[in-house]
Amino acid sequence: MWKTRNLTNLERQKIIQILLEKCKNGKPARGSMLEVAVQFGVTRKSITNLWNKAKQQRDAGEVINVISKLKGKKCKPRLVFDDAKFKSLDLEQKTTQARVAAAMKCSQSMVSKWVTDKVIRTHTNALKPGLTDKNKLCRLIFSMSQLYYDDICSKAMFKDQSNVIHIDEKWFYITKDGQRFYLSQTEPDPYRSVQSKTFIGKIMFMCAVGRPQYDENNDVIFDGKIGIWPFVYLEPAKRNSKNRVAGTMETKPIESITKQVVKDMLLGKVLPEIKRKWPENASKTIYIQQDNARPHINNSDADFRAAASSNGWNIQLVQQPPNSPDLNVLDLGFFRAIHHQDTQELLQGCMLEVLQLRGHNKYKIPHMHKSKLAKEGRLPQYLQADINVVKDCIRYVQNVRDESQITQITELIDSVMLGSQQ
Repeated sequence: MWKTRNLTNLERQKIIQILLEKCKNGKPARGSMLEVAVQFGVTRKSITNLWNKAKQQRDAGEVINVISKLKGKKCKPRLVFDDAKFKSLDLEQKTTQARVAAAMKCSQSMVSKWVTDKVIRTHTNALKPGLTDKNKLCRLIFSMSQLYYDDICSKAMFKDQSNVIHIDEKWFYITKDGQRFYLSQTEPDPYRSVQSKTFIGKIMFMCAVGRPQYDENNDVIFDGKIGIWPFVYLEPAKRNSKNRVAGTMETKPIESITKQVVKDMLLGKVLPEIKRKWPENASKTIYIQQDNARPHINNSDADFRAAASSNGWNIQLVQQPPNSPDLNVLDLGFFRAIHHQDTQELLQGCMLEVLQLRGHNKYKIPHMHKSKLAKEGRLPQYLQADINVVKDCIRYVQNVRDESQITQITELIDSVMLGSQQ
């Protein structure tokens, strides 16, 4: 089948000129119509119609004029994006493309076009913990305490942190209300059911991870994965059912997580696993960082101290700043952490942002493009802080008049200025 298209005026004139040159006794030579049609990529009928029009004009003694009378389609001028008007819209007017279209008084397809052309961008916004001034100060002090400050060399580097283990708890629902599946055309839709969609069963897990450690040959001697344990208990079934007989031991979730439950998990699971997996030649002084949840015990608990200090071990519990999930690697990248991905650089990147903003959490999680840097052999083990930013932070905390923080600030400045790497 021949390609159909509209010829330009220049092509139409050239076609008539070629046909006139091929005329014999006033008629184009046999086969010339098809030859010209192939040359210009149109149908033979198009060439015939064009020749007939020119022939009528020639026979009437008129000047041959084969200029197309086809008029172009008149389109509405494209709506120009009004940046000032768009910025003046309320956030509620920017939640969907339909709302943006209504507010900008344009079609929804135009909004979609703006997104495709990157005139406007999509953004998923997550709520962040609200911070008090005291919270910000705690975050700043915590981030500064992780630095090694060398005034002589004029540099500030993050400490090794290989002896820090992060722990955290997380609820996992057994299933969720809406779940996407990819099925073949002949597969039946899966059937899932629960007693109540309002109260879907869930189990809490405690996870513990550390920083991977390597020997002088760059071989992994500790992968950083301590373990993940569910908060469950065993109970015998009270009566017979179609699934089991009475007395069968059943695993059930612990739904009320108390201090005693957390202590039992630390003493029975976390500490033994740390001692079992910890490299032999590594320091036995270890810090377990946890958040400030009420069920958590502190480092002064007698039972914990007895278990954590036996056989030459010195394991201590430390608290991260309040309302600061961005300072715990499990909150920054829970699943990446348990799949053997070192997230310490990500954590250090967050602490750099905390230093820049003097404790605030109004920042985007920084990305280092670790895979690219690792391939190029440029992935740093420790990030370096801007020395001027560190000095500004030291001056800032020195001027704080919060009496409850004075001792902590004094100890902090002494340790940072001395370059302590304990």
